Amino acid sequence: MVIYLLCRLLLAAVTLLVGSFLSFLFVASAGNPLAEARLRPGVTEAQIRALETDFGLDKPVLQRYWSWLTGFVHGDWGRSLALGSARADVRTAVLDAVSITARLVTAAVVLAVVLGVLVGVLSALAQYSIVDYAATGLAYVLISIPVFCVAVIIKACGIQLNDLLETLGLSRWLVTAGPPGYTDGLLDLLYRHSGTLVLPTLSLMVISFAGYSRFQRASMLEVLDSDYVRTAKAKGISQARVVIRHALRNALIPVVTAFSMDFGGILGGALVVETVFGWPGMSHLLVSSVRQYDPHMLMGWLVVASTMTVLFNLATDLIYSVLDPRIRAR
Repeated sequence: MVIYLLCRLLLAAVTLLVGSFLSFLFVASAGNPLAEARLRPGVTEAQIRALETDFGLDKPVLQRYWSWLTGFVHGDWGRSLALGSARADVRTAVLDAVSITARLVTAAVVLAVVLGVLVGVLSALAQYSIVDYAATGLAYVLISIPVFCVAVIIKACGIQLNDLLETLGLSRWLVTAGPPGYTDGLLDLLYRHSGTLVLPTLSLMVISFAGYSRFQRASMLEVLDSDYVRTAKAKGISQARVVIRHALRNALIPVVTAFSMDFGGILGGALVVETVFGWPGMSHLLVSSVRQYDPHMLMGWLVVASTMTVLFNLATDLIYSVLDPRIRAR
């Protein structure tokens, strides 16, 4: 198991290094961050050259990459090159955006996986029943709706619910714009800020839930029809033990695969949901960095997003080794 983990960590490190180099080349060749400054009246060529020297743009791209990489490893992610941004610290800006997005993605992913697996198992056990048909129909409807449409519909429903609460003499609970603030404790989080999480989390959760439920149903049906499950039933083992101990564990492997492949889609969906609900998370940071062509901020965003993806896949590999001990022996 230790050798397996070390090999995966080494592969993850190499992947991140190659990915950061290619990303730096693409970002560096995308344009000139001083192009806007050149168009400003009264800006001399000497001032442009001074800015190039200050930003390190006068150096070869490989040297710039090495300077950026060594600084990044030591915690210096550089400063924003966007004009008028007061050269904001990239590390602070990116980590603040990640903390906002993480609050949305974590809750949505946990709910989507738990509910998807539960509904998929129940649907498989009650194949061709009303429960199965209802779960299948709901999943197909949710899968066919784009995430931005789901977010807009849920936001509209949240506004209507707030209006209903007001007519009943209650305060508006659901927040339709803005992220949750920092809280002093768990009770404060549940009472004052739960309304800010409900709508965006639900918007991101429903799409992923539909896919996981379908994967879990198909995988569970295949496992329930296998020889070792029929043998376990023939030995007189209870239905609950057969499902939980023998069938569910193997049926989770394809779902874990779909979960790892869906991380990019979850992150992309989070960007859309953040835009709809006005969360200043990673989506806002990415759009502003692209519009202003801020290379350091873009690189910080890309490396953090890539690291999250690689770590996510690494965790998936570890889950594989727990569900299927044969993987650890390879």
